[in-house]
Amino acid sequence: MIEPRSEPPSADSVAIGELSRGYAAAADMLDGPKFASVFTSEGALWVPDRSGGTDPVLAAQGHGALTRIPDGLARYHATRHLLTGAEITVQGHEATGTVACVAHHIVADPTSASEKAGLAHPGTDLTWFIRYEDTYEHTDQGWRIRCRILRLDDVEEVPLAEVGPPRPAAGGAE
Repeated sequence: MIEPRSEPPSADSVAIGELSRGYAAAADMLDGPKFASVFTSEGALWVPDRSGGTDPVLAAQGHGALTRIPDGLARYHATRHLLTGAEITVQGHEATGTVACVAHHIVADPTSASEKAGLAHPGTDLTWFIRYEDTYEHTDQGWRIRCRILRLDDVEEVPLAEVGPPRPAAGGAE
């Protein structure tokens, strides 16, 4: 049984939660500047080394490098990052948190099923089950992520019955 929460989340916890929603939206829209803006100026993102397991390797530190992270998602037809829960602990101007996410990475087949022998579906959903382990800092601009470690728990590959239109290219251009 889920216990009802005894008190509403603090304004700090709500503001910190908005960072993860902004991160997810910017990633899905391939918006590098918005993506970087949820981090401190020297913030870091660690991502898994899929070739060597699921332990993280440093991928990007600082706004310049973080701005380029969404470019790596452009290889997918679409992505959808769905946040499923968060635990945030605030201590003064610092905080820690764990954010759960299910990230869908849609791979569309460039040819139709009738044109490609043996293909029974038009695409695949690579679903990543993620835990972000975060540290946050309250800056002059408000709360920002200081370090986000992406822990990849599982990956599921699901054939899709239908694939929608691709997302617009970054910046709204097709």
